[in-house]
Amino acid sequence: MKKLLLSLTLICISYLSTLAQFPMGGMGGMGGGRQKEQAAIPGTAQAAPKGSAKITGYVIDSAATQAVEFASVALLSKATNKPVDGTVCDDKGKFVLNKIATGDYILAITFLGYQSKRVPVKIANKNDDIDLGVIKLTQSNQVLQEVTVEGQRSLIEDKVDRMVYNAEKDASNKGGDATDVLRKVPSLSVDLDGNVTLRGSQNVKVLINNKPSTIVASSIADALKQIPSDMIKSVEVITSPSAKYDAEGSSGIINIITKKNTLQGLTLNLDSSVGIRGANLSLNGNYRKGAMGFSLGGFGRSNYNVTGEFVNTQLSKTNGVLNGTSTTQSASTRNNGLFGSYQFGWDWDINKNNSITASARYGARNQNTYQDALSTIIKRADGTSTSTIRDVDTKDNSGTVDLNVDYTHTFKKPQQEFSLSAQYSRNDRKNNFTNTIYGLPDSLVQLGRNIVTNINPSYNQETTVQADYQSPIGKTQLIEFGGKGIFRQVNSTFTQIGNNGALDYDQNIAASYFSYTLTTKKKYSIKAGGRYEHTDISAVQTAEGGAKTNITIPSYGTFVPSFNVSKSLKGGTTLKLAYNRRIQRPSLQFLNPNRNASNPSNVTEGNPYLSPEFTNNYEFTVNTFFKNTFLTTALFMRNTTGSIQSLRTTQTDAQGKPYILTTYENIGNEDAYGMNLFGNINLSNKLQLGGGTDVYYALLKNNNPDPLLNAKNEGWVASFRFFGSYNLSNGWGLQAFSFYRGRQVQLQGSQGGFGIYSLSIKKDLPNKKGSIGFGAENFFTPGGFKINNSIESSTISQSSTNTLRNMNFKINFSYRIGKMSFDTPKKKKKSVNNDDLKDGGDNGGGGQQQQPAAAPAAGGGRPR
Repeated sequence: MKKLLLSLTLICISYLSTLAQFPMGGMGGMGGGRQKEQAAIPGTAQAAPKGSAKITGYVIDSAATQAVEFASVALLSKATNKPVDGTVCDDKGKFVLNKIATGDYILAITFLGYQSKRVPVKIANKNDDIDLGVIKLTQSNQVLQEVTVEGQRSLIEDKVDRMVYNAEKDASNKGGDATDVLRKVPSLSVDLDGNVTLRGSQNVKVLINNKPSTIVASSIADALKQIPSDMIKSVEVITSPSAKYDAEGSSGIINIITKKNTLQGLTLNLDSSVGIRGANLSLNGNYRKGAMGFSLGGFGRSNYNVTGEFVNTQLSKTNGVLNGTSTTQSASTRNNGLFGSYQFGWDWDINKNNSITASARYGARNQNTYQDALSTIIKRADGTSTSTIRDVDTKDNSGTVDLNVDYTHTFKKPQQEFSLSAQYSRNDRKNNFTNTIYGLPDSLVQLGRNIVTNINPSYNQETTVQADYQSPIGKTQLIEFGGKGIFRQVNSTFTQIGNNGALDYDQNIAASYFSYTLTTKKKYSIKAGGRYEHTDISAVQTAEGGAKTNITIPSYGTFVPSFNVSKSLKGGTTLKLAYNRRIQRPSLQFLNPNRNASNPSNVTEGNPYLSPEFTNNYEFTVNTFFKNTFLTTALFMRNTTGSIQSLRTTQTDAQGKPYILTTYENIGNEDAYGMNLFGNINLSNKLQLGGGTDVYYALLKNNNPDPLLNAKNEGWVASFRFFGSYNLSNGWGLQAFSFYRGRQVQLQGSQGGFGIYSLSIKKDLPNKKGSIGFGAENFFTPGGFKINNSIESSTISQSSTNTLRNMNFKINFSYRIGKMSFDTPKKKKKSVNNDDLKDGGDNGGGGQQQQPAAAPAAGGGRPR
């Protein structure tokens, strides 16, 4: 059976490719697999003679004057007509061939839907640097013959500005959501609750197709559950965003790219999965006719049968000394949820220079969490004790609407373009809990005192407008500048016994930026820029009884510089050095003054007076490859001032019962010094292995002037991951994955480590119309994982053990109906990126950083 697999570097088109129309030799780039093909040119690839010459150029559409992204470029010997080297164009249409020996060659350029072009090239001197300028391809109406390609694209690719995890190549992602996918991405760590950290920092922004969403501003963990893993094409991790992107986000950006196509015709894709702890169903359709395309899709996911338990013991202190009072809690836990996502997309290429895209998305969640028979036993120094038993029912429901319109105008000069984008996003959320208390006197039960409720509706609304312009200067320079406005309204209303109120919080941000890129003949690429953001905030807090208090938060301006430089060395090694300054504004979870007492012994309350925190990031990266192995090592340093940190103190309620109150203050410094190491190797055309570690040393301190509240902590934090895949014959494939995160250092204690692992097998259906597979997760630990946590301060000493049973077996099925034919490449679409909220430990900032027209390809690599 003929197979059509994805080639090494075609990121933006799915399974249709002509990358391998010519067999290519040379160094394998980014850990990519070997490719073999029934080629149009006779003979097999031969080893390229070594030299020092260089050939560069740009490939564009002759009619649309736009880049032909990922066109194949083969360097053929003029004497033998056999390929000796090759590469593919980047997303700007640029290609680079390095280390070429003297001689006469033919440069063969091909791409599906275009007429092939052959350009003669003569290398007279070993150090020649030949710039072919712009090479125009003419669209072809020919019916192309079927081509058979066998190969595998690397799961991990490194580019000039980001690391890319190609999720679509990992069969073990079937039947999950974005949380499962992000656990496999280098430098990322995702805990069992779905909270994401990047290099140990929780201040990271998640974008979906370069766009933000207000649900992400509320909770990244919740947003990830609404994205089906089957629809994720790749995940991009950007640790040093340029000035073009919002200044928010201490550690960087995670950009989730979903699958899409620009093909003519109609298709319908069905993906489903069912297991002992969850099920999902996804249905997506695409239709394109001429210059206009439509997409419509829906996704639903349910979680069930997720059980666990916890035991928590806390000892109270007075002036740093244990006072003999202890509180012990234990309960069985359950949670279930329904998540849905529905979207409609439309795009129209008005003419060769103008295009419009628009989209509408609605996301819904309905999460229920239960603590059954929550037992609380309080023992005092005088020998007295009290105990209660209650059931806790927490409901967290939300609905999110995202509306986007983007306009792009391109000019005759390649890479010169103007874009205008607008977005409206609103998240409505209800986070309520009900406590049913047992053992109370009948008189209190009759008065309803055995039931305690908290009703907390809220919304987060954003309106954004953005304009961007970019233009090359000559062949080695690029300038970018633009402006942006974000208008945000946040409201939270809460109703509970003895504490009713509301918070209205308006935040307006005006920003402008300038960025300059220079690429030199000595293979240096320099990108420097600055961004200025001005923030105005008005807030009103309403107390019980209707009394209003204006919260005074002065407006402030922030200048954020960024600097990136890379150097390509011989042998395919690239060095990168980066610096950027970031700002992190608090989100609703930190600001919300609602007192969440679903567990009366552990109460949380936000602080609407919080200010932003500031971070300086330094990074040095070395990327190299040899044969079929790709290796990347990054050293980083992160220094944060005015850090928003949790502050835990012991309080006493009206009945004299002690409890822990957690609130937030701008009283901390966070420093991290660490290293990321990752490797990926293709042992054969069928077997691929990869893995790595993230290690850093954390120093945290809150700088509180009160000696009893002053706290600091430090220590090593490490995580490890390993994955492997093997492609069997007849469409069978195997995938394995494992991840372990060690103990996390926190300001007042630590959080225990945990590990997960999975194994999956799949079988492609005839003609690759779909697949069926089986997956198993954590199958050696049916009793679940135990996570030990601790808190130590001058007012409390606490230890807890949480158990989560997450062994799972599932069956996956996908099927595709319909047929599409190739359409010409689309113009690059622009989008809005709001990257500016610190969110509950799992939000941050940034956007996808585009490689400039003048920048060299990452690592100077060439696919085999």
